[in-house]
Amino acid sequence: MDQPTISDYGFLSDCRSGALVGRDGSIDWWCPDRFDSPAVFGRLLDPGAGHWRLAPVGVDRTGQRVERTYRPDTLVLRTVHHTAQGSVAVTDALAAELGARGHQLGQNSPAVLLRHVEGISGRVRLASDFVPRPEHGLLTPYLHDRPDGGVLAVAGATMLELTSDTLSLHAGQDGVYTEFEVAAGETVGFAAAFGTAYGVAPARLDPSDTLVETVRAWEAYRETHRYEGCYPDLVRHSAVVLTGLTYARSGAVAAALTTSLPEQLGGERNYDYRYAWLRDFSMTLRALWVAACPSEASRLFTWAARSIGRVGADPVPVLFGLTGERDISEHAAEHLRGYADSRPVRFGNDAWRQRQLDVPGEVVAAVWRLHHLLGDPLDYEVREMVCGLTEQVADTWRLPDRGMWETRDVDRHYLSSKVLCWVALDRAVVLAPRLGERADPQRWAAIRDEIRATVLREGWNERVGAYTGAFGSDELDASVLFLPVVGFLPATDPRMRATIDAVERVLGAGGGLVRRWATDPAGFLLCSFLLVECLVLAGERERAGALFERAAGYANDVGLFSEQIDPYTGAQLGNTPQALSHIGLINAAWRLTEPTTD
Repeated sequence: MDQPTISDYGFLSDCRSGALVGRDGSIDWWCPDRFDSPAVFGRLLDPGAGHWRLAPVGVDRTGQRVERTYRPDTLVLRTVHHTAQGSVAVTDALAAELGARGHQLGQNSPAVLLRHVEGISGRVRLASDFVPRPEHGLLTPYLHDRPDGGVLAVAGATMLELTSDTLSLHAGQDGVYTEFEVAAGETVGFAAAFGTAYGVAPARLDPSDTLVETVRAWEAYRETHRYEGCYPDLVRHSAVVLTGLTYARSGAVAAALTTSLPEQLGGERNYDYRYAWLRDFSMTLRALWVAACPSEASRLFTWAARSIGRVGADPVPVLFGLTGERDISEHAAEHLRGYADSRPVRFGNDAWRQRQLDVPGEVVAAVWRLHHLLGDPLDYEVREMVCGLTEQVADTWRLPDRGMWETRDVDRHYLSSKVLCWVALDRAVVLAPRLGERADPQRWAAIRDEIRATVLREGWNERVGAYTGAFGSDELDASVLFLPVVGFLPATDPRMRATIDAVERVLGAGGGLVRRWATDPAGFLLCSFLLVECLVLAGERERAGALFERAAGYANDVGLFSEQIDPYTGAQLGNTPQALSHIGLINAAWRLTEPTTD
């Protein structure tokens, strides 16, 4: 098969897991139990790892004309296929629990894929190729016809049941293959329900009725949120995407839906992003707050506090599993070819073992941002966590680490890490009156000031004329754009202003893109939106707005961002949909709305 581009995919979610459906009608990724569980459709990473294609017969990807759109404020995707025989619409969704409204969305999702076919004009013949391959393609299931016309697929611990509201389906040797016709006004519904061989049976749901309920659940959820600022449509849609990446049972936000989509085609920087990063914590909370999602922000904080637990001498991991698991050890799946032959394919992420000194700063900054929601006084666990993290920063800030980009070479004294150490102490000093007897604001303030002096002295590189990525380094790093965003230095400070200009000049890749460092092969969308914030803070609102619109223009046809953009082709790269890219958009839009608001 021809490999679809990353931007070919639309995103479905039930706030338990997610699926990717291509423009050609093929669902090539679905990990039904939860975001980080094994896939039953994994063709995204290997042609033989399972898929479910539902599309007109005899129309290939290059010859068809396709229009796609989400139902407003939902992740229910409608794809219209135009053929010589007529036009047909396929609406795809992951089912919400019947009757779910508001923040009930995702709490008890039934793990059912819905596909609804509607004839628009003419008479169109379609094919449904249902080819599940559980456990990332390692298993080929047994297929059994059911008396009611459905098909049961069983392999290992996985059960899938495929049903239709109008068609009788029959098991083939390795899949369920069905052809049928629809005329204008006719409909056909399908449901693929996940269950476990030794646990919960697949849910039996009517496809059409459940689709209507799912749309209502999403609409009711978004009706509880309001955003009044610049670019409201873009912000609201990005907030929907963040909601879709939220594991509703815990409140954790997955960094992305996928694993091992490459930063460079054929490259080795292919990582598993289906977990929740503390490094992104403060930015995520700010984006949720901006997008008027206070309940989600509060739940995310509760998840983080429980995941961290009592703080000791060991570094707090940069990422956790969706219910707070620490050990998410990484391994390569040798049986998978990888997206566009980009190997290795990785499951798990060994970044959890790294020392990243920025993590405590992200968490303490989040407490500072949401302290008015957390009670007065703060409860015992929160006080202990903040004091423990602050003391850890006070004891370890002089150590090198791997930095926010999670390099896998050697530890360095990264500037952004030191600045987030400063943030931890600075915010803890403000919170000190609410932290109880363990608080030591005078000591914390003294260390905070020492960190600031050290960064200003060691971080500035006279030869480069900018603050560089690490002490003693000549290399620029876009992470220094965090300095004005977190309030370490004003963007109008002469050295900071020179640094912003240097980053834009040296790391800019054209078209509004900014790379993380000079050797980075692609533009990193978060960095583009960070530059927007810095330009606003520097008083260049008009230029910031133009940069924002160029960066926002890299979304695909249904408004989704991956992690990076190829500066030469404009193609999306990296895992998708990428939470940080949508977070960056929301925060940059708010900065353009309220330039003086942190």
